[in-house]
Amino acid sequence: MTHDPTDWLCINTIRTLAMDAVEQAHSGHPGAPMALAPVAYQLWQQELRYDPTQPIWPNRDRFVLSNGHASMLLYALLHLAGSRRVTSEYTVEDQVAIALEDIKKFRQLDSSTPGHPEYRWTSGVETTTGPLGQGVANTVGMAIAGRWLAGYFNRPGFELFDYDVWAICGDGDLMEGVASEAASLAGHLKLPNLCWVYDSNRISIDGSTDLAFTEDVGKRFEAYGWRVLHVADANDLDALSQAFRTFKQDRGLPTLIIVTTQIGYGAPKKQGSASAHGEPLGAEEIKGAKRKYGWPEDAQFLVPEGVRERFAQRVGERGRKLRTEWEARFAEYQKKHPELAEHLTRMQKRELPEGWDKELPVFPADAKGVATRESSGKVLNALAKNYPWLVGGSADLNPSTKTFLSFSGAMKPGDQSGRNIHFGVREHAMGSIINGLALSKVRPYSATFLIFSEYERPPIRLSAIMELPAIHIFTHDSIGLGEDGPTHQPVEQLPSLRSIPGLIVLRPGDANEVTEAWKVIAPLRHQPVVLVLTRQAVPTLDRTKYAPASGVAKGAYVLSDSKGTPDVILIGTGSEVSLCLQAQEQLEGQGVKARVVSMPSWELFEQQDEAYREQVLPSSVHARVAVEKASTFGWERFVGLRGAVIGMRSFGASAPLKALQQKFGFTVENVVKVAREVIEQAKK
Repeated sequence: MTHDPTDWLCINTIRTLAMDAVEQAHSGHPGAPMALAPVAYQLWQQELRYDPTQPIWPNRDRFVLSNGHASMLLYALLHLAGSRRVTSEYTVEDQVAIALEDIKKFRQLDSSTPGHPEYRWTSGVETTTGPLGQGVANTVGMAIAGRWLAGYFNRPGFELFDYDVWAICGDGDLMEGVASEAASLAGHLKLPNLCWVYDSNRISIDGSTDLAFTEDVGKRFEAYGWRVLHVADANDLDALSQAFRTFKQDRGLPTLIIVTTQIGYGAPKKQGSASAHGEPLGAEEIKGAKRKYGWPEDAQFLVPEGVRERFAQRVGERGRKLRTEWEARFAEYQKKHPELAEHLTRMQKRELPEGWDKELPVFPADAKGVATRESSGKVLNALAKNYPWLVGGSADLNPSTKTFLSFSGAMKPGDQSGRNIHFGVREHAMGSIINGLALSKVRPYSATFLIFSEYERPPIRLSAIMELPAIHIFTHDSIGLGEDGPTHQPVEQLPSLRSIPGLIVLRPGDANEVTEAWKVIAPLRHQPVVLVLTRQAVPTLDRTKYAPASGVAKGAYVLSDSKGTPDVILIGTGSEVSLCLQAQEQLEGQGVKARVVSMPSWELFEQQDEAYREQVLPSSVHARVAVEKASTFGWERFVGLRGAVIGMRSFGASAPLKALQQKFGFTVENVVKVAREVIEQAKK
């Protein structure tokens, strides 16, 4: 066993910083950092390729603390390594990301040390890890991205990408289904650059994991196709190093290292107990632990001499050497492969390539039309040809979602150079994996039916929190899918997704609105988007008769206006836009002046200035009808107290589309009837 005094001084510094920070905050999780300090320290010092002075170096190893409640472990590492702060524009400042004062403000308002690690909030944090299982699932995306980047950019003599992805996870991570989904796909793909280190402390909040979690995790992962290694004692630095080296040297499979730990290591009464998990230890218990470590009992937030220097000598010097060598190699690469070098530079800043939109289709007017999933498939393929790092796939639904890139191959075991990912029926992991891809600066998309956004919702929410430009495509968007019935017919999903802060939801009304929607999506750098598409055909509108589809960029626009001030405004989204146009025609035949507004995105419309919003929805016109095959929830903000919403107030039913439209009121006759009613109501 290694007994270098400075090693143990560093390890115990991590432990005591975690204890002191949690105690001062009166909140947090001290036990896991105390147990994992030697594991994380040895990984960082012996293996991690990371330059603290350039924490966004593209070929750095990724380190993810998936059991994010142990956040003080990561904060202590970043502080002791002197990791630098990065701005929102991807420039590195000569200022540490986490100073000692930040650790003293653990879990306080506006601190850079929040309760769980947050990407874009604290530099050096590779992903936001709060909900258990998400972090490890993200690492599968990061590992896929590393392999794809190597396939796209590496050339003979120029190995630009060969990074590894490391994660520390706990029992809770491996209980969550999303981790199982992600691990299954990683094993199938044989990702050789992925290593999860499992903190097996056998303790959960309720008590021993024997209460609910007694499976053989190692055998499960072997069944997934992973290599499984064991370290019997987290304090055995030599055994840890051997396990890490085995992963590095024996490539071909993802690796799980199961490390037996003791939660709250060193605490005289709470070591190995549930009480060491999620609450401060208390002053006396902390003093006892510090005695165990040979630490001054009354010292708080102590970083002894030699600790920061050791981090600088090991992870710092190794990372700086590898990074400067990489930069010199990239300088030569720019001369020999200028186009690829430009692509890499644009990727790192989330910028689009030149000419990305030059082949996007314009669709001719067609009364029969096409399903928006069909037109989106055509636009996606045209876009992807000129957007080389646009990569994605579906949850075993390519024939239905139309999201397969026909000109590219698929990722397969041992070869992740293709641009199509077969996620299998794993929606939850799919969303988390595309977040990992986005964190690696690949531009990712995923696809499934709108009803299954329920399974993907946690990573969608996290993509909004992290401000990632992930693209979530959902087809089969309403009761319009017909006979499959209410289990497959989304009703409440649209308003639910619209409620997520920072997420843009787009439901285009015809093929040309689809093209314009993709023009909105492609340039996004810090916003995720949900693109909602129909299964059934919708008319492709005659844009010589109606307003240009470019109005999509503003979220809502006057598609067809009345002569003079309208008596009523009809607002539609998606497949209901053409229904509103038909109703407008009938109303005009009855002498009623109707305006039709297409509103593919609430969020984009609300970003417009007041003058534009007033122009589209004049406050003087109280008679308004919104028409959408979804829950009516939320539409009152646009129709007002005197308006009406034709929408879903129940779940759907199993029947052909025409029967469902009749039953739930999505007919021209009903829209006309409701429009006349709101006109009368507005007069009162």
